[in-house]
Amino acid sequence: MPKHPGGGLIYEAAGKDCTALFDSYHPLAVRCASAPSPRQTRPASPAAHLTNLLPIDSGLLPKYRVGAVAADTSDTAAGAPPRAAYKDDTTAPGAFYATLKARVAAHFKRTGADPRFHGAMYVKTAAIALLYCACFYTAFLAPGSSLALCCAAAALLGVAKAEVGVSIQHDANHGAYSPWPALNAVAGASLDLVGASSFMWRQQHVVGHHAVTNLEALDPDIRVSEADVRRVASGQPHHWWHAYQHLYLGALYGLLAIKSIFVDDFSALADGAIGPVKLRRMTRAEQGVFWGGKLVYALYTYALPLAASPHTVSKLLLLWTVADLVTGWMLAFMFQVAHVTEDVVFPTPAGARDGVLPVDLGWGAAQVATSANFCARSWLWTHLSGGLNHQIEHHLFPGINHCHYPALAPIVQAAAREFGVPYVSYPTFTAALRAHFGHLKNMGHTAFTVASLANVG
Repeated sequence: MPKHPGGGLIYEAAGKDCTALFDSYHPLAVRCASAPSPRQTRPASPAAHLTNLLPIDSGLLPKYRVGAVAADTSDTAAGAPPRAAYKDDTTAPGAFYATLKARVAAHFKRTGADPRFHGAMYVKTAAIALLYCACFYTAFLAPGSSLALCCAAAALLGVAKAEVGVSIQHDANHGAYSPWPALNAVAGASLDLVGASSFMWRQQHVVGHHAVTNLEALDPDIRVSEADVRRVASGQPHHWWHAYQHLYLGALYGLLAIKSIFVDDFSALADGAIGPVKLRRMTRAEQGVFWGGKLVYALYTYALPLAASPHTVSKLLLLWTVADLVTGWMLAFMFQVAHVTEDVVFPTPAGARDGVLPVDLGWGAAQVATSANFCARSWLWTHLSGGLNHQIEHHLFPGINHCHYPALAPIVQAAAREFGVPYVSYPTFTAALRAHFGHLKNMGHTAFTVASLANVG
């Protein structure tokens, strides 16, 4: 841990199979393709390649080796969800992801840029913080402001809150805000200052969603309950009301921020899990950030205006609602168009064998096939969305600062074309929204089927 360049990020998948996360955050020089050492015993099971992929005779890992895992533990405990087994396009010579990683590494070597650093991040951070404070003061504390001005400030406050989520904490909690782990930790905690838990976000987003994108049995971002208001994958429960989900979900998306702050974080804490993702134990520091963040947010967001605002309680309720709805809509729309559209793939693996779900795609190819870009050439959208408009590049390289994604996009697109991997990029945000709501409409009917993986790659 003291020598790990990514700091505490190494703990996020503690006790779980971290193969996909390891490969997406590390260059090829750290883990090279290699035959297993004779000291390793290859277990006779479909999970064999998962347990033996880590080479111990090449790259930088050998000197950190402490032993061989004798048996699976938490991942195969009774009732635990299965693990995804992707084809190897990460270490196999000439494979898609291995080739792409080599080309991206060559790009940074040629330009001399630090993948985890970009000066624009710090300018953005200062601008977002200033906007947040100014809008909060104008909406809730400034005397003599008209209702129209206060509502406009509350709406902009909602924008600023969403920007904290997509432009600051998102990179920071991926270890991509800065080369310094301590600064990443501080910037990552900005999510707690706007009400949601950075710990829960890392468990759901980094550990869950990024490792198994769009796998309906495993990806917590597309999980649904038995009688859920939405249906986004063909294997999920279908009810009569889903025929109208493309009409009502747009409005309900506004509740995302409120639900996350007041419901999801606490239910995850009580359940010890977020869907199929079992939570690891919080450190004392993480407990302090979780509860301290909730307290600080409640004090300045609710207690301070109630004590010092010139507004009535009814007006405060209106302003709080406006801010949270704008935040919810911004976050939901930008995240939903990234993976839930007509043109991306929802992998449908064969049945689990010995706790493993075989996926007929390499992990890198799956990230491209399950993600979609929008407005990829727009400087404004890149910064407004925190790089979410380059979702494909983000899922392939989550440890790289999003300000570098426009330069990486042509490299990724060329490799995808070369290897026959579908690369979806919508020219406008409107087109991406149409594809999202078109998918919701299709999924509202039981006749809809997902494209076969046999046609991918």
